Amino acid sequence: YAGAVGYFSFNGCCDFAIAIRSIFFDGEKGFVQSGSGIVSDSIPENEFKETGHKANAMLTALKEASN
Repeated sequence: YAGAVGYFSFNGCCDFAIAIRSIFFDGEKGFVQSGSGIVSDSIPENEFKETGHKANAMLTALKEASN
């Protein structure tokens, strides 16, 4: 699931994005999440593969950053 992340300001402005890729840290543990944008002509198998590619990209970035 990819939800909206954003804010409403006191002057009436707002800014939101859909969090399709995210990494959360809780102490020494990290959690990688990825999602996809489903539209009417989406192919479920391709969307599933895409979420794996997105997750692997984040894991690779974390490994590179830790070296």
